[in-house]
Amino acid sequence: MRKEIKNREDVYKLVTTFYGRIRSDVYLGPIFNKHITDWPHHFEHLTDFWEGNLFQKRIFTGRPLQAHKRVDRDEGYTINEQHFGVWLNHWVQTVDELYEGDLAEMAKFRARKIGTFFLVNMFQAKPGVE
Repeated sequence: MRKEIKNREDVYKLVTTFYGRIRSDVYLGPIFNKHITDWPHHFEHLTDFWEGNLFQKRIFTGRPLQAHKRVDRDEGYTINEQHFGVWLNHWVQTVDELYEGDLAEMAKFRARKIGTFFLVNMFQAKPGVE
């Protein structure tokens, strides 16, 4: 039975369930598992990110776009829209599996916006793109 996202514990469950999918995905798993070495810390960091996004709190610190650009560089600038599409599909499926309501819809909407923003900015950072 699905419920509404109400607190940090719900966000943490969303983040950890989602990244369980990502880590086992044949396409995305190798990239994430190569670049994230401290998963418990990453879960807390991303819970801060999504809790801040969904509940309008200023708790996240970090530079996620720079981190993603660095990963793309380290992967030979091979990350593309297909990676983001798979990522977004896992996110939407995880949200829909666990939650319903306004914040669940907001989580999907914000993921689409963030994914698009990252994809465009990472593309512009690739060598030879002006």
